[in-house]
Amino acid sequence: MTEQKTVNNLNDANQANALNQVAEAGQSISHEATLFAEPIFHVGQFTVTNSLLTAWVAIFLIIVGSLIIRRKIRSVPTGIQNYVEVIYDGALNLADSVTGSRQKSVKFLPVVLPLFIFILLNNWLGMLPGVGSIGFIEKVGGQSVFIPFLRGGTADLNTTLALAIMAVVLTHIFGIVMTSAWSHLNRFIGLNLLLEIPRKVFKDKDYTAILVNPIKFFVGLIEIIGEVAKVASLSFRLFGNIFAGEVLLGAMAAIFAYALPIPFLFLEIIVGIIQALIFAMLTLVFLTVMTTSHEEESHAG
Repeated sequence: MTEQKTVNNLNDANQANALNQVAEAGQSISHEATLFAEPIFHVGQFTVTNSLLTAWVAIFLIIVGSLIIRRKIRSVPTGIQNYVEVIYDGALNLADSVTGSRQKSVKFLPVVLPLFIFILLNNWLGMLPGVGSIGFIEKVGGQSVFIPFLRGGTADLNTTLALAIMAVVLTHIFGIVMTSAWSHLNRFIGLNLLLEIPRKVFKDKDYTAILVNPIKFFVGLIEIIGEVAKVASLSFRLFGNIFAGEVLLGAMAAIFAYALPIPFLFLEIIVGIIQALIFAMLTLVFLTVMTTSHEEESHAG
């Protein structure tokens, strides 16, 4: 215990000495919001950044909350179970308005609802006191730079990009499982459109297929570009809004730290909910589209 106190005292003394050296040299400490997440420590070749730490905190809170709710589950709901069931029923009804099918909503909600909760927690954790304001000073290129221990997970493009890639990949997995690999492939590479040209021309006497089917084939190839655009759209929208919110709150706190940031703080709370909801709902829309075969789409049309 005495050794631990000695180590802590030495760390505090080193930190104080570093601050004194900066002050004596007349150097300013840079504390600006960066587009990239700063590394905190390394585990072998693996770099742990401040945004990754915040994401781990969000995951820990979700796990702990899930275990607590699981222990409270009863056949006759009481207490917190009532609120959880109300939220779940509301989420199911909202999903039904998108999917148009309770069966699909039940399949998709275990993916979409945890995604919403994870993003929402990361959005809100970035606004807590200490997040972005408690850290250490490091020399970077001869300049003293303040690096916070924690940073909002969704304020890092790496996090939002990973979430977007996961969401889009899941839509394709569900599409293959719920329609068929051949049907899902022909959504993008319409081999069936080319194969049915001889039948339409020689049997059905539909000569327009010579022109129409190749056009449809190339339209399918364009949809592949659309899948890449989905990843960019999901990731940049979430990152841009949350990062801009952090910059706004930092600017307001720099102008007047006591009362001025409060209205903007409430605004960012609402923005955090809206952005998490948009990401989750777009993922649900993509899941619904990818699990609808071309025959069903044509019939609906």
